[in-house]
Amino acid sequence: MNIESYRNFCLSFPGATEDLPFDENTLCFKVMGKIFSICDIEEFESINLKCDPIRAIELRETYPDAVIPGYHMNKKHWNTVSMKHNLPDKLVMDWITDSYNLVVAGLTKKERKLLSS
Repeated sequence: MNIESYRNFCLSFPGATEDLPFDENTLCFKVMGKIFSICDIEEFESINLKCDPIRAIELRETYPDAVIPGYHMNKKHWNTVSMKHNLPDKLVMDWITDSYNLVVAGLTKKERKLLSS
């Protein structure tokens, strides 16, 4: 997956936005102001994705060279996924979708209603 297809996929979700809140290289994708994916736009070596804690451990064990605890993130809830290991795009897209869905599930009822309208 290249950065253009990653960006387009992240922005395809309802209510998804992008910004650079930390610096000019760290691109964040958010829904209702909550981050669901982060990457470095200059190097695009990895992406950070929110993950269910049990699933996060499973992915780290299954893909030890490609999935590690979230860099600069809560290691329990975030994974860093290497984009250098040529993981299948479908797999990465599934993980991005899971991250988005986890964030949406954590929104208030009012925010979820706004998102669906």
